[in-house]
Order: sequence, then C-alpha cells, then structure tokens
Amino acid sequence: MLFRSLKLYLNQELNLEVFSAALVDFGYGRQEQVSAEGDFSRRGGVIDIFPISFELPIRIELDNEKIVSIKAFDPSSGQSLWQHNIVIILPFKKSSSIRSAVFNEEFPLKNFLDLNIGDFVVHSQHGIGKFQGMQKVKLKGALKDHLVIEYDRNEKLYVPIDAMHLVQKYIAFYTRKPKLYRLGNKEWQRVKERTRKGIAKLAWELLSLQAIRLASTGFKFSVDTEWQADFEKTFPYLETPDQIKATWEVKFDMESLKPMDRLLCGDVGYGKTEVAMRAAFKAVMDNKQVAYLVPTTILAEQHYKNFTARLANFPVNVQMLSRFRTKIQQNEIVKNLHQGSVDIVIGTHRLLSPDVSFKDLGLVIVDEEQRFGVKAKEQLKKLKNTIDLLVLTATPIPRTLYMSLMGAKDFSVINTPPQNRLPIKTVVVEYDADLVTQAIKRELARQGQVFFLHNRILDLEKIKDKITRNLPAGVRISIAHGQMPAKLLEQIMSDFISGEIDILVSTMIIESGIDIPNANTIIVNNAQMFGLSDLHQLRGRVGRFNRAAYAYFMIPNNHSAVLEIDAKKRLQAIQEYSDLGAGFNIAMEDLEIRGAGNLLGQEQHGFITAVGFDLYCRLLKEAIANFKKAGVFDETHN
Repeated sequence: MLFRSLKLYLNQELNLEVFSAALVDFGYGRQEQVSAEGDFSRRGGVIDIFPISFELPIRIELDNEKIVSIKAFDPSSGQSLWQHNIVIILPFKKSSSIRSAVFNEEFPLKNFLDLNIGDFVVHSQHGIGKFQGMQKVKLKGALKDHLVIEYDRNEKLYVPIDAMHLVQKYIAFYTRKPKLYRLGNKEWQRVKERTRKGIAKLAWELLSLQAIRLASTGFKFSVDTEWQADFEKTFPYLETPDQIKATWEVKFDMESLKPMDRLLCGDVGYGKTEVAMRAAFKAVMDNKQVAYLVPTTILAEQHYKNFTARLANFPVNVQMLSRFRTKIQQNEIVKNLHQGSVDIVIGTHRLLSPDVSFKDLGLVIVDEEQRFGVKAKEQLKKLKNTIDLLVLTATPIPRTLYMSLMGAKDFSVINTPPQNRLPIKTVVVEYDADLVTQAIKRELARQGQVFFLHNRILDLEKIKDKITRNLPAGVRISIAHGQMPAKLLEQIMSDFISGEIDILVSTMIIESGIDIPNANTIIVNNAQMFGLSDLHQLRGRVGRFNRAAYAYFMIPNNHSAVLEIDAKKRLQAIQEYSDLGAGFNIAMEDLEIRGAGNLLGQEQHGFITAVGFDLYCRLLKEAIANFKKAGVFDETHN
C-alpha cells in the first residue's frame, strides 16, 4: 500500500523514464491519450496525466529534462486552460475484487463482502483454501469462468460460477492465518460436524431470547393517518426503493403488539434519518412521545432544525435537550416532557439523565449506537421490553450486527444510494503542506467548503495559522471544538452551514451526521489515530451532493516508524472500501481487525475460527431452524 505522493514543480529536473515508471508503480496506466482518472500519455518531451482528485488532466512540458510548464487542459479539445506552479500526484487504485456472495440465496452475509486474490476462503464442502482469482475452464466444449482455490500441498479446486454460493470469504476475527485443508480429506467434515454440535447451545439461547421478545406486549400503533401521508410528501427528495421498504418494515413493527427492536443499517447519507422521522411522526399521531438520542450536540442541533422545518405545518412540539440549551431552558423542557406537552425530544446523553421522565413514551430512536458507552446502553435495555426501539447505524457494532444476522434482532438495510450520489475519492497519504493547500484551493475554486480535522484542541489555533499562511487573503477560516462555550459553537456551526465560513478546522465533534452539501473536501490529520468506523463516519461528512467529493487521510511523514499493524490495516481498509455502500464492508473489516473479543464467548469464538464466520452463521441458522421445526419453540405472532 502506497502512502506516498509525487511532487512536480516548475523548473524541476525530471527524468521521464524514471517518472513514467513511478506513475505505473502508482497505479496509472499508459494510454494513447488521457480521458479518465488514472491515465497518462507521453509524446516526446510532453507528458499528460489525469491525477486522482483532479477534475481535469494536466500537461507537463519539458525542455532538456527541466519542467517549463504545468497546465490544466481540456481532454476533449486539448486546449490549455490555466498554469500550475506545483502539482501533487497521488496513488491511483482500481478495485480488483469480485463480489463473493452475489448468487448466495442461503454479512447470511449476503453480498457485502469482496474477494481479492490471496484472500482465505471457505468452500462449504471442502474447507479453507486460498482464492487465486478467476480462470476460464473448458466444460462440455465451452469455456466457462471458474473460481480457483488453492488448498494444502498446492492442490487446486475449480469452482464454476453457478456454484459460487458455496464459497465465502474466510473471516474469523483472529490475526493468525488459518490452516489450509487437503482436498478429499475427511478432516474438514469432522471439524464442521463438531462445530455444528457446539453451536446448538447458542441456538437455544438465541431462541430463548427471541421467545421472550415475542411474548412481551407493547403498544399497538394505529395505521397511518391522512396527516402521515401529508407529512411524507414534504420530503424534498425521491425516496429510494430501500427507504420505502425500510419504512414499511418499521411501520409494520409499530403496528404490531410486539415491541419493536429493529436495527436500520444504511451507509452515511443514505437516508436513515427520513425513515426515523416518519416513524416519529407516526408515534406522535397516536399521542405517544418520541425520544431521539444522538451522540453529539451538533447533530442534535441539526436534527432539531430539520424536524422543526419539516413539522412547521403540523401541531407537533419538538424540543432539543443538550448543552446548547441553558440550564433554565433544560429544566423547562424536562418539566414539559414529564407533563406530556413535548411530543418529540432530540438530545444527547442528557436524555438518559435521572431527572428526565416521560408522560407516555412510545418510541426511542438511537442514532449511531456504537458512539454510546456501556451505561447508556444499559439504560436503553431497560426500555426495550415495552417501548419500540429503532437503532440507526452506518457501521454496526459487533454484537448488534451479529444479533441482527442471527434473527435475534430485526434488521432493515438501505443499500440504494440517493440519486446522483458519487463515491467519495479516498486517499491515504503522508502529510504534505503543499498537498493540503492544493486540495483546499481546488475546493474553494468551485465555491465549495472544506473540513480540516485535527483532534487536539491545544493545537487547533496553530493548525489554523499554518493553513492560512498558504492561502490567498480573504479565505474565511474558523475553529470548532467541544469545549467552546455552547453559544459560540452553535454560531460557528450555523455560519459554516450557511456558507459564511470556507474552512472549518475542528475536532471529532463533526463526526456524526453533519449534513452540509456544499462541503465536499475533508482532510483528516493523524488519521492513524482513529478507529475504522470513525474514519468511515468522517468520510461521510462529504459527498452529500451531486459533485465529486474528496477525503484525504493524512499520516506522519515517517509513518513506517509510527504506524502499528492494526493502524495500517485500518488505513488500507478505508482506502479499499470507498465505493458507495461500503459501511457493511467497513463493519466486517473492523471486526476482523479488532477481533471478536467477548462477542460470543471463548467456545463460540473457537468455532468461528474453525470454519469462518459465514459458515458459522449458516450452521447457526440451520440449528435454529431445526429447533423450530421440532416444535421446541412455538412462535406466536401478535
């Protein structure tokens, strides 16, 4: 994985042969002429390159190996447009992976995982091997694509595409390489059978948990009112098919006597909030109160403004409970919640304080569950058995993901990106002041805005000054962090949202849910310090509009000395999984890097290591089905 960059500037001495080889090393392909990112071409002393993160290609002209001109140009006409004094070329990477479960009718993992050459895989009949790519094999006189899997002693298995559902990526949440099996050996069947028997205990526990949920009685919400339809028409965008499906599933749960416990998983910016809004409105139509729990004050403020705007024509009282409210205001909101005059309250951990009580709470919505600590989750558990619970996440925490895959928690997925959404161009690179300046200037040139994230309050002012020095006069730049006075922070965020600030230098306070369509470049300093789901959330702050967005994850120049193995894996994963809808890949990769921990206990952890997570899930689902078939657990649907 390359974390370097190539810097070109006027009057620089440049050996074209060496430079062309460096471009190939960086993933660029030589063409007759450039037309797309990742192309370069050479004609005598002229080299054209279309670098990643550039909206137009550049033409470099040399005279006796000295750069005399660097200009952007129009690839359709070849016309030179404007001069650059310096440009920085970043590595270009095309995805070489294939979907590992597209045809799989039987994270359970469906089609969320990619296979790359060299990955360990599990064939359900032959065991663990190593994926070696695709190869055409003659079968009945015709050439057909096959997956090639290498087993112990270099034995090869050729799996036709129509049997691809039998193969899954091997995931065990364990850093040690798995053992390869021999083809035709009975050992794999013995391991699989031992695992099948060991799984029965967990299947029993999960079914018991499910039975308790099914036996619990909650509030049965009414069918949609006319006002519900009127409210939903105020959504300014076209709903995606997955949004419509998820909304239906949530409403179905609410209209059941069984208390809802549903995970709604969708990538950042995929419209989970709209589904939650519709559920909240439905609850209020039955005179129930709604608590909407979010991890940050800024997100609470943004949701509050969105709810208020959407509900302007309806008699619904929405309030926000966070440190953006004075003590007197907070006390008044708490009193009104208790008396029932507040219908929807949006807030941070403050909502879980002992003094907060509701007259008639009907629905709790939790945004980004993984951001809340153990205490908060324990508080939420107490509500589960009687009150409807909807959890929204882009990267589900291990236990939640697992329980959803197993059917112990209901599961909705929004996989469809909004109309015109583009993948975020993601680059991991060594810190370079010139690259920072280049990225910011390019965003400002198209009247956009920039996030610069540095997660140390002590250094923010210094970072701001450093950035400002390299930019033209008049660029508006401000600082935001969680220890600011509430009113000042609120004002700064309001100014940024309204476009009165060009660059926001901030801490992690902007991580969750900030939706600013005009901000389409984010630069994260010391990216090696962040968790994988954090990096994915931060990347999701941009790309909320129909224009190309850029995420630069910057690491120290001497990264080989400071990067731990896990940090390298996280940075490789965030660059690898940059396609639309990568949240599930990120969640699974995060599990693999961090390990399963106490997800299932030591015994079950051993079974996952033996057969891989996907086959483990299939065997568990099989055990659950067998118990149900035997009539051990009779499901009664309300």
